[in-house]
Amino acid sequence: MSSSTNQRMGEFSRLAQDLAATEDETARLQLAVDSAVRLVERCDHAGFTVNEKGGVVTRVGSDALVRRANELQYEVGEGPCLDVRREQVTLVCVDLPSEHRYPTWADRVVSELGVGSMMSLLVYTDETSYGCLSLYADRGQRFDADDVAVGETIAAHLAVTLATGRRIHGLGLALHGRLAIGRAEGILMERLDIDEHQAFDYLRRVSSHTNRKLVAVCEEIARTRTLPEL
Repeated sequence: MSSSTNQRMGEFSRLAQDLAATEDETARLQLAVDSAVRLVERCDHAGFTVNEKGGVVTRVGSDALVRRANELQYEVGEGPCLDVRREQVTLVCVDLPSEHRYPTWADRVVSELGVGSMMSLLVYTDETSYGCLSLYADRGQRFDADDVAVGETIAAHLAVTLATGRRIHGLGLALHGRLAIGRAEGILMERLDIDEHQAFDYLRRVSSHTNRKLVAVCEEIARTRTLPEL
């Protein structure tokens, strides 16, 4: 095991310990946000966003940019934080200047805030809201597979810690879904010799073509280790 890998594992271990030792929930969220900026290589701004029927609220953030970028999603009615719980537990906009899923929001955050890439990581869901980590990279930067993996690890640590502090309906499902997708991606990457992004695209297309939930497709692949046909 390389020294860099050992160092990264040590950082995650310390993060888990620090989260567990912090009793105040807002302080926990701020710790996770600060850790994302420090540990995710291309992350320049981060926040924890709560989506409720009344709007999008950034409970904690590294700076004012992430708050404004999140607020814009609700103002224009589109964006990763609004979609993350529908099908994916992780939603990445690799290159915002060419993002077609959220054209109005992407154009605003690029032109007004100088953001180049974004990812939204589901942490919990309950009956009236859901919370996610929102990570942003400045223009000229693009989140890659390693960034996503580190972000997902931080989100998982935070989810487990929040669960010990309060009862969150759907948290177990969110974590289960994240793990199922990760296992299925690993199988595809090994069998087909493809990278993480290609593996996720494969899973997304299978989900769309078979009209099945993405998590259900991933669970079947992880259980049977059989690749579905496209």
